[in-house]
Amino acid sequence: MLDAHARKLIDPPLNVAGRGLARLGVGANAVTLTGLAFGLAAAVSIALGAFLVGLCLILLSRLADGLDGAVARATHKTDFGGYLDIASDFFFYGAVPFGFVLFDPAANGVAGAFLLLSFYVNGASFLGYAIFAERKGMATRAQGVKSLYYSNGLLEGTETIALFVLLCLLPTYFAPLAYLFGALCFATATLRVWGAYQAFAESPSDLKEIL
Repeated sequence: MLDAHARKLIDPPLNVAGRGLARLGVGANAVTLTGLAFGLAAAVSIALGAFLVGLCLILLSRLADGLDGAVARATHKTDFGGYLDIASDFFFYGAVPFGFVLFDPAANGVAGAFLLLSFYVNGASFLGYAIFAERKGMATRAQGVKSLYYSNGLLEGTETIALFVLLCLLPTYFAPLAYLFGALCFATATLRVWGAYQAFAESPSDLKEIL
């Protein structure tokens, strides 16, 4: 929900930095993998109870996630680069909650599983929408220039990063925050499925078959 507004603020400085990295010969894929490495290191730090270190690594990871697209725009975008970016993002988004589960399985296990399930369902609704939007030639730049169609929702990347920051600052509240955010993820997926019906259904019978 906040990604489009965030892009307006962060894209200009990221584009400047991206052009600078491109001039130094740094490739977009290298930045993507660096961001993933920071993200996985954050998950390890969280699992070990070093939450502030994890927070710093999360922020570095997301900085790299913004810079890889800026570097690609300054040089040239590739389909593989877009694929690597989205795969790395999903790896990161799953790794951080898993770190909290490993830190305290008894307290965080069920809530972490619920959160990861909601991520899985939400991610499936997002990627499925992108596939069929591509088939229909749909395009949007609401979340910036992307390699695939980004359908908006109640919760997007900005809100997820805000959750991770809050969890690192208030780790004892992982369970209630995970349940709340997971429920909102399910709501986001439900709304996206409804949006997909409106965009892709070929006849009213499509909905009747579901009901």
